[in-house]
Formats: sequence, C-alpha cells, structure tokens
Amino acid sequence: MSGVYVFIEQDNDGTVANASWEALGLGRTLADGLGEDLVAVAFGNGSAATGEAAVQRGADKAMVCEDAVLADYRVDPYASTLSQIVTDGGASVLLAASTTRGTDVLGAVAVDTEAGMIGDVTAAELDGDRVVCRTPVYSGKLMAKVRVPEGMQIITVRSRAFPQPEVDAGRSGAVESVTAAKSADEIAETVVGFESAGGEVSLTDASIIVSGGRGVGGAEGYEPLRELCDVLGAALGASRAAVDAGWIPYEHQVGQTGKVVSPDLYIACGISGAVQHQAGMRTSKIIVAINKDSEAPIFKLAHYGIVDDLFKVVPALTAAFKEKLG
Repeated sequence: MSGVYVFIEQDNDGTVANASWEALGLGRTLADGLGEDLVAVAFGNGSAATGEAAVQRGADKAMVCEDAVLADYRVDPYASTLSQIVTDGGASVLLAASTTRGTDVLGAVAVDTEAGMIGDVTAAELDGDRVVCRTPVYSGKLMAKVRVPEGMQIITVRSRAFPQPEVDAGRSGAVESVTAAKSADEIAETVVGFESAGGEVSLTDASIIVSGGRGVGGAEGYEPLRELCDVLGAALGASRAAVDAGWIPYEHQVGQTGKVVSPDLYIACGISGAVQHQAGMRTSKIIVAINKDSEAPIFKLAHYGIVDDLFKVVPALTAAFKEKLG
C-alpha cells in the first residue's frame, strides 16, 4: 500500500473548508514519516483550482473531478468515486476533516472498502506504518489511543486540532482529472437547491466563540452577546437548554448533540456547564466563564471565571474591547 490521500472539502463556489487544509497538514507529516506521496482529492466545480492550491500547501499531486454529477454534494457519487480513487491508488491512509460532509463521505468509503475508521482525532503519530490517534471519549473526559491494526487507515480530524500548512506559491505538482464512478442515472437523489443562513461566523472555523445559555433568559438576552461577537469577530454559540427553549436556532448549539468546537477563546455566558455542553467545547484553548452561580460546573473547566450578572459583565467587556481594538 502506498500514498496518503486527503479529501479536500469545498462548497459549490469552490470555497475550501479550513479544516480540510488542517487535514492536509497532518497528511504531509504522515506522508513524510511513511516515505509516501501526499495526494489531495477534490470534487465539484472549481476543483482543479482547489487541487493546485493543495499542491501549494504541500500535496505532491492532486486528483480532481469536475464532472457535473459531482457538482452538488451527494454521498453516493462522492463516496463511490473516492473509494475508486483510493483503491486504485493503494492508499495506506485516507484523511478528511471531521465535518458533517467529511464524516459522511469517509464513513461510506470505509464501508465500501471494508477499512477501519477513526473519527474526530485531535492528535496523531506514527508507530511503524500505523497511525496512532488520540480521540476524545466519555464526553471528552478521557483521551483514547486508537489505531487501525491492518489495511487502509481512514481518519477524520477535529477542526482546529492541527495547524494549516503554509502556502508555497512556487511549489508544483501534477493535477490529474478523473472520471466520476457513477453516471447521473445511477444516483437515487437529486439536489433541487440550497438555502444558506449566511452572514455569520462559522462555529467550526471560529477562533473566538461567545456562547449563551439558560442565564440569558430569552431570545432578547442574546443581543449583548451578539454585540460582543461583532466587536471580536466571534461566532455566536448556545447551550442545548437555550436551543430547546426556542431562543436561538439549532445551528448555534455547542455540545455533544451540537457542534464540537476548539476555538482559541471560548466565552461562556450564563452557561452552567453540563457534561453534554463540556463535551463540545472542553478542548478550547482558553475558557472564560461568566455566571452568577459560583458553584456552576463550568468554573471547574474554565481558565478564568467571573461570578457576576452577565448583563453587567458582557457590555463592560464589549466597551473595553471596542476601546482596545479601536
């Protein structure tokens, strides 16, 4: 078996998910350790440009498919084409970001190729030709060391767990076009359109997240948090309790049943810190908790804690950051 392959996830407009570049960076490290080539794989409109960008970020070559059947994401044609590529290439490792799409595609590839899969990896190292991965278990309370004992190793990596590789505009490598494994009439699903929320910072990609929980008291209680987000360029998060109460849409939920995030700074406002919420944000670099209850579990996890009313503290922080950041 030879070759470390990385699935590069892109939107319909060709925008690449930041976490895919992080997976490519890990791929470069593994390929160097194994003495193998690093191959980037991208599908959809503009994927040739994505392949060139991947080469500039460390890939030895790229394999792309701009066939119309892959213009819109559907797991069946994506997984069958990726399975064909890694099988024909004899891939030793297949990587992707641990996003909804990355997990969806690689899970299907694992079934197609009967390969072992490890998800949501936060650290990895080589032991011979095997990748030893660290992945959170028990809602993030423990870290497990896991490996695929034989055959191709399929791995998804947690967003912001690995650094992105630097761009080297002078780097060159082959960008090879491939054919989709299935024709349009072999695919059961049809995409009729997309609807984008737009205008907000992605929780998964955000370096700063400001989250509100039951303590915000209602939908209007998120307004001071949104103002702080605007000043910091942060994403707005929420606890499950706030989402279940209908105060904020589900796409803002952080936790075991929401988004798993790893920002540089996580500001928890009025969040008690139930284990389900901690599972989604405990790997944040710096955690700041604001809560009136000094016994709230979030304070055991936080690096900095403020025991006070969030409606006094958050506007004060917003004013201070406005002055500091101009």
